[in-house]
Amino acid sequence: MNIGERITELRKSKNLSQEELAEQLGVSRQSVSKWETGVSIPDTDKAVAMSRIFGVTADFLLTGESNNSDLASGGVVYNKEKIYEGAEPANAPEGTQPDYEEKDEVKKPNWITIVSIVVAVCLLIGIGAIALAGKDKNPLEGLVEEDVKYTYVLVHGMGGWGEKAAMNDVSPYWGSTSGSISAYLRTQDIQVVEATVGPFSSAWDRACELYAQLTGTKVDYGEAHSKEHGHARFGREYTEPLVERWDKKAKINLIGHSFGGNTIRLFTSLLEYGSEAEKQASPDDCSPLFKGGQGNLVNSVTTLASPHNGSTLFYCLDEGKLIEVALSLLYTTNGIGSISNVDMLDFQLEHFGIKTDNHNVNLLISSSFGTGRDNAFYDLSPDGAKDLNSQIKLVDSAYYFSYAYCTTTETTFFGTHVPTKETMGVLMVPAGMIGAYTNKKTNAKVYIDEKWFPNDGLVNVISAQYPTNDAHVDYVVGETKVKSGQWYVFPTLTGDHGTVIGMNGNVDATRKFYMDHIAIIDNL
Repeated sequence: MNIGERITELRKSKNLSQEELAEQLGVSRQSVSKWETGVSIPDTDKAVAMSRIFGVTADFLLTGESNNSDLASGGVVYNKEKIYEGAEPANAPEGTQPDYEEKDEVKKPNWITIVSIVVAVCLLIGIGAIALAGKDKNPLEGLVEEDVKYTYVLVHGMGGWGEKAAMNDVSPYWGSTSGSISAYLRTQDIQVVEATVGPFSSAWDRACELYAQLTGTKVDYGEAHSKEHGHARFGREYTEPLVERWDKKAKINLIGHSFGGNTIRLFTSLLEYGSEAEKQASPDDCSPLFKGGQGNLVNSVTTLASPHNGSTLFYCLDEGKLIEVALSLLYTTNGIGSISNVDMLDFQLEHFGIKTDNHNVNLLISSSFGTGRDNAFYDLSPDGAKDLNSQIKLVDSAYYFSYAYCTTTETTFFGTHVPTKETMGVLMVPAGMIGAYTNKKTNAKVYIDEKWFPNDGLVNVISAQYPTNDAHVDYVVGETKVKSGQWYVFPTLTGDHGTVIGMNGNVDATRKFYMDHIAIIDNL
């Protein structure tokens, strides 16, 4: 049994929750969770304090040896022979009549000093043993300092924006009419940032932009990829990293809404497996993102209403209409106004030669960006999603979660799906289109049947649950034991595509959703 397991066992024996123990120790619940899961270890002061709360010695808490609780309880000892010194201990079994052994009064030692010495000796012994086992190993490797937190990184969907974008001054993408989700989470001592990647860019380009923002570097789209799709290799340069510290001791938890989910899936896969094409194309100056071996920098991936397998709306509308629907949803629900006012939305397409101040929806369609396949519109189609999924692999060390929403119901006579009256007005028509589209094989042989009818107004439920062919299990709250390297699919929730990011939603319900999910991640 390790120290984390001992803390868990002792805490439960005292009928204490993680929150209650944290309150007594003056730390956050996340700290207690990390101790119990072995992510970090308590410092000396906290170990001493816990030993007193549990009625054991600090030596026993740290090493599991010698549960002589006189150090922790000021002279009280309870052992198998039921022999006590001093007053009857609080942890004596009910109904027993312990024997007492009288002893001459002696001067009480300074227990803080003794415990500190014991803890120091135990740590030195432990470090020495590990050093002997492997001279090249860092004895503290894998432990996270108490003041280091994992950062939650939010990645928006198609047509969206992050906290630092000009659009966010008018209305937050993450929170919309419910108020900024990030701002609220920070009041709960949760470290969170929002990325702002190309609103209509492909998952590949967005993943490259996300990496540059997180690391504070210039965007490198890759030599091979850029040549294939006819745009510049390098993009914008970010002088400051979005995350203050990002390494294997301070990992990130990625949360992506809509197409943001596709983006973070590809991003995590590239971190771990890299790109052989890019390493061969530019072996001397290949971006670290394409070199691989960094999958352990991501703790978890959570997708919210994401089109893992594409959306059949792509076949119902041409690309121009698809853009209008996306912008209408974001603009009208955020109170921004007409979709013609696109000057506030930064397209981030300079690598395609589209200037920042030339925001014209028609230009997106007619340019090489719109006529090619290196864009969100192709990736959003079932055909494009199938191609994208072939490039993405699950990372063994990362945890994967997905949430799907449904705003439609089955019709009695035709078996198709129609939107409920609670559906946002702007999503009524696309929800009905998706709910009736079937019986067509695409060029990539993706067959669309009635299983694709249920949808959230933009994304089919079957697509939002998990990527086809990926390992997955249904998540049951309070029962499922989470393992890394596979998807955990939550029960489908009622709502449309904007519900999960607070569009016209209940403020308390929106906040509770994020707090509940973060609690699951923090307890991994």
